[in-house]
This record gives sequence, C-alpha cells and structure tokens, in this order.
Amino acid sequence: MHFFSHTLAVAAALGLLAGAGTAQAQQVYRIVGPDGKVTFSDRSPSNEAPVAAEGRAATVQDSGAGSTLPYALGQIAARFPVTLYTAADCAPCASARSMLVSRGIPFTERTVGSNEDIEALKRLSGNTSLPFGSIGNQQLQGFSDSEWTQYLNAAGYPTQSQLPPSYRRPAATPLVAIKRAEPAARPNEDRTPAPPNTGMPLPAQGPAPSNPAGIRF
Repeated sequence: MHFFSHTLAVAAALGLLAGAGTAQAQQVYRIVGPDGKVTFSDRSPSNEAPVAAEGRAATVQDSGAGSTLPYALGQIAARFPVTLYTAADCAPCASARSMLVSRGIPFTERTVGSNEDIEALKRLSGNTSLPFGSIGNQQLQGFSDSEWTQYLNAAGYPTQSQLPPSYRRPAATPLVAIKRAEPAARPNEDRTPAPPNTGMPLPAQGPAPSNPAGIRF
C-alpha cells in the first residue's frame, strides 16, 4: 500500500502557487450546481452563481448528523460531512486525523484493514492509496495540511474548534462491516427437541400394531 500527499487533480483544483516564488495560496470557491452537486474551484464563478449557491445551501435542513453540535457547525456538518479513511501504521493518516481533531472538525473515520476494505476503497476512490478523505462530494487523495485547510475553509468550517466539552468523537469503524456467520449444523446432528421433563416416567415403548418390531426412537 502506497501513501502520498498530493494528486494531480487536487493540485490542479487548488492552484496553490500564484506564480514562481509566490507562497500565497489562491482562493477556493464552493459552487453548488442546479442538481445540488457541490464542486470546488480556484476560478471565481459568475456574479449570479454565488447567490444561487448560497440560496441552495440555506435550504438544506439538518438531517441530525450535527444534532449534538452548535447550530451553525451542525448545519455545515450536515451539508458537507467529513469522512477520513485510514489504515494502521500510516503516518499520513495520523497527521490527517490530528489536523481534524485539533481544528475541531466533526468527522467519521473508516479503517481499511481487510481485503474487503481494500476492494471497497478502490471502488470508492479509484485506487488504494491512503489517507483518503471526503468533504461533501469533494474527494481528497493523500494528505496535505494546506490543501485540506483550504477545502475545509471553502466548506465553511470554523478555523478554531467550536465543539462543546461534552462532544465525543465517534469511534473508527471498518469500511466494510463484518457480519459473523451462524455456525453450521453438523450433518448427523439430531435436531429433535427433547421431551419436556414432567417428572413422570415415560411410557414404555414396545411392539404395537403400527410398530411390530418395537423400535425405540
């Protein structure tokens, strides 16, 4: 499994450098299309687009994902939920997690450890590189503090933690849920239920018109 912190798609979308020798990052714009799909771009939308985008975002109701969060933060988390996909012994994964925790970003963590998890990750992201993250519909491959910060800012997340002291981050769970199989019955296992114990002796079985050999069952 390979780990890296940049992808061509993310680098192109962000345009981190304004020119040679310039370290200041460009503005990232959040755009909501007519179908509700959210995209991010370093190009400024038209004058009408920001109004339409904000109008669309304002109509989205909190689905309950941020019910334990402050109202404003809960609204953002409901519109642009953050999910982090990690693996054990992955230093970039730990860096991404630490960044989200220190900034107070409510997020869901999914772990990739089994072959089923790897296949699911490949279907989801197109490859098996970690860490992998999503902010709403935006996918982030690898971890770069500056890139993730810009996307979180564009989504509207506060720059400093607003989580209440009582907030508890959900525990990380496997990407593919494990379902335990029921133990198979033995081929010769007798499934006939035992007769109830009434304290009375059972009638003796012997020869009868329907059972002349007196076979006991």
